[in-house]
Amino acid sequence: MAGYGVRKRETAVLAGGPADGVRIKVTDRPSVLQVTRPCGAEVPADDVRVEALYIYRRDLRVDDEPLRYGFDPASP
Repeated sequence: MAGYGVRKRETAVLAGGPADGVRIKVTDRPSVLQVTRPCGAEVPADDVRVEALYIYRRDLRVDDEPLRYGFDPASP
């Protein structure tokens, strides 16, 4: 099969939320991206880190580069 094993990398831009305007490279157009931001812990614990989690979903109406991922305000 032609192209077997070839993975396409494309530019995408994140819209809204804490990563608004960030441009990234994605492979195979994932439908969801996860963005994390470290949080400071008052009392650090060994081998434990705390991060805020944000979800971005691909805008299926955009078919050309840059792909667009919109912030999901219902992120956990």
